[in-house]
Amino acid sequence: MFSVVFLLALLAFSVTGSPVKVRNSPITLPITRRLEFSNVTDLLRHDEARLAAFGEYATHGRRDADTPPHPIVPLSHTDLGNSFSGYTVRVTIGDPPALYDLILDGSSAITWVGAGAPYVSFSGVNTREPVAVDYLYGSFRGIIYEDRIDFGVRQLLVPRMQIGVASTAWNIAADGVLGIGPTLSGLGTLQNSLDQTIPTITDRLFSLGSITRPAVGIFFQPIVATNTVNHGEITFGGSHPQMYDQTIKYTDITTTAPSSRYWGIDLRVTYGKKNILDYTAGIVDCGCTFIYLATDAYERYKAATGGIVNEANGLLQISLAEYDALSNLNFHMGEQLYALIPNAQIWPRSLNEKIEGGANDIFLIVKSLTTPTGAGCDFINGYVFLQRFYTVFDDQRRQVGIARHMFTEAITN
Repeated sequence: MFSVVFLLALLAFSVTGSPVKVRNSPITLPITRRLEFSNVTDLLRHDEARLAAFGEYATHGRRDADTPPHPIVPLSHTDLGNSFSGYTVRVTIGDPPALYDLILDGSSAITWVGAGAPYVSFSGVNTREPVAVDYLYGSFRGIIYEDRIDFGVRQLLVPRMQIGVASTAWNIAADGVLGIGPTLSGLGTLQNSLDQTIPTITDRLFSLGSITRPAVGIFFQPIVATNTVNHGEITFGGSHPQMYDQTIKYTDITTTAPSSRYWGIDLRVTYGKKNILDYTAGIVDCGCTFIYLATDAYERYKAATGGIVNEANGLLQISLAEYDALSNLNFHMGEQLYALIPNAQIWPRSLNEKIEGGANDIFLIVKSLTTPTGAGCDFINGYVFLQRFYTVFDDQRRQVGIARHMFTEAITN
């Protein structure tokens, strides 16, 4: 498979070398991922914590204009022991400049440091604004500072970026987080101003004129083996046309909560010609590994594919004959159709040993959300989806864009 595993949450990305392309806008940087997880339990704990985090807003979020929202719970902040969830971007902050590896998080707005390497800077200005992010297995507490952040490219230098400096942080397998979520995902994190947001890194780059709009394009390359280094890239300010086929099609962020607070969109799901999920709201998320469907939709997919839950890893397992009979899993976004071919629906068999499977076993990468349709988040398209399609998160237009790329129909799994 493309690298579901890659997605496996445990991939760690880091910016290395010099940028592939630099111009006024957009600006593209290469990213490299490492795969670090011991077994499928780590992946599932990682995803389950993130799913619960998305549900927090539905339970505790804004109910009226006078009720402050509950802080978001980013996936990258969950307890994974020695596992590394996500991909990192290397930046320098402060004066003298210090290097930090920050987890790239698409569901949060704040950038913060201090979980690993300490924050030491003579140029930082303490705003005395407390910041907090609660999550299932710990929390981050700190103070907002203003300081310079530098990606190593002239156009990607922000002189007075508002960043969190941790006084306490638990279970973060990096130096901090670089939030590329919608600005709204920062609601509730500033403790003295719960109804206020904090500018994201793309907001600041846009305000400085470094990029033409606050948008991020992401390309992930599927994983083919545990010991290989796979590459991708992040583009600030838009997209990198050489990395996708045809035209990017955009859709508006959904108005349905809690999906509306993240990179949430409305779409319909079919398996072949069978309807799996009616037009509904869900999230495109670069933090989850698998594809998740509402329980009723998952049961329809399970019945259609013939999958049986494997007791050892919790994934749907199918036979070779059932794999040969698989149909495309289709995501309908307006008039656009994005199809996951059969090979894109299975776990990479080269990584079966990581999920307690035999070398020739075949596992599907669709799982259940454990909530029925109508919860406000009826699907989550994680890494396994993003590795097959180029994706743009555009906060100015409040849209998500999707396009095919060179690995959309790859049979690497």
